[in-house]
Amino acid sequence: MSLLVVGSVAFDAIETPFGKTDKIVGGAASYISLAASNFTNKTNLVAVVGEDFPDAFVQHLQNKGVNTDGLQIKKGEKSFFWSGKYHVDMNSRDTLVTELNVLANFDPIIPQSYQDCEYLMLGNLTPKVQQTVIERLNKRPKLIVMDTMNFWMEVALDDLKQTIKMVDVLTINDEEARQLSGEYSLVKAAAAIQAMGPKFLIIKKGENGALLFHGKEVFYAPALPLEEVFDPTGAGDTFAGGFIGYLAKTGDISFENMKNAIIYGSAMASFCVEKFGTERLVNLTEEEMNTRINVFRQLVKFNLTSV
Repeated sequence: MSLLVVGSVAFDAIETPFGKTDKIVGGAASYISLAASNFTNKTNLVAVVGEDFPDAFVQHLQNKGVNTDGLQIKKGEKSFFWSGKYHVDMNSRDTLVTELNVLANFDPIIPQSYQDCEYLMLGNLTPKVQQTVIERLNKRPKLIVMDTMNFWMEVALDDLKQTIKMVDVLTINDEEARQLSGEYSLVKAAAAIQAMGPKFLIIKKGENGALLFHGKEVFYAPALPLEEVFDPTGAGDTFAGGFIGYLAKTGDISFENMKNAIIYGSAMASFCVEKFGTERLVNLTEEEMNTRINVFRQLVKFNLTSV
């Protein structure tokens, strides 16, 4: 089933305790599309880059089955660029440089061939742009998943709340959930956020896994313990891509199947952090993915015996 991904395709420069990079390919939509392509060959991308963006990465996307007809290339302009430095714990970082460039005036044009999408993944963008995407679709997709961040809670809260009303699934991290809801307890935060509109809420907790909420129902998925984490950039987007990619493949958006999708998303995120940028996802094989999923199955398998 067709999936529409809208978000940033960009450059990052990253420094972690394990090393640093010059400009490499990043952006929410890059990670989401690469992850989702492991489950569906009907991934359609809408994003914008400058003429400085490498054709080789666009070819990588196409080789993975991602349709790039909706990728705008702005002549004479530069791609979005972000630079950051991670602290020793890898859970916090400092932004060093942010250059919006082409993203400053991004107008998401939806090609006619994308209009039949059944699944929509809105990567982290301004709430107004996310809302515009939904409004430009001829019919509402079967499922709309939206990612956002604390910055929009600080500078565009009203727009954000309006957009949240329009989606089915919201994905945010635990800090953002507390900020958006005003509640410290994540259970109370989830209830408050679901009252804003989304039927499902995913709260990402980094190396501590993820929580899926639907009404009073809660599901917890652990993150895979790894010996080394080189770069957490894009892990949340990769998680989202695996999550919605799996749902698009199965065509089942029930809470029970979303539990499976959470595990698949977590597995995809575990690959992302093993290398800098998108390198690991570009070269990921089906055999590696299946092996990792089996590791997750063993991780969460537990037979409780009575006393």
